[in-house]
Amino acid sequence: MDPEVWSQFIRENWLVIVIALILLFAVVNLVKTMLKWAIVIIIIVGLFIYSGVTMDQIGNAVNKVADGTVSTVKKEAQEVMLKEAQDAKYTSNGDGTFTITTPNIEVKGTTGEDKVEVTFRGVSLGKWSITDTTQTFIEEARKHQ
Repeated sequence: MDPEVWSQFIRENWLVIVIALILLFAVVNLVKTMLKWAIVIIIIVGLFIYSGVTMDQIGNAVNKVADGTVSTVKKEAQEVMLKEAQDAKYTSNGDGTFTITTPNIEVKGTTGEDKVEVTFRGVSLGKWSITDTTQTFIEEARKHQ
């Protein structure tokens, strides 16, 4: 997805792009049903297909952005874990499971397992393998039980 390719495409097909934008504007302003979003998606997908961008390229771009976002949020969550470890509240649920909460992090797991479920600022980040950071967080929370 080279910027030069996009620049060349825009120079060569500016009229098609302007017509597509006018159609999008008209559809969004005139159609009041859910049908308008289907029409908008069809116009955008048609424009991408016309430009030579394949659905695989679009999917790859979306995956790259998603992976980058997830890794950034995961890194930030780990940093917050270390900062808030002293404020962590460890709760043993009696059935071998535990919950650790801080103002921004919630960690749920089972004693003896190598994975915990992490929630950061109310958003689930899925199951994480226990690393040095999460192990330190769990041990620090147990100290403040």
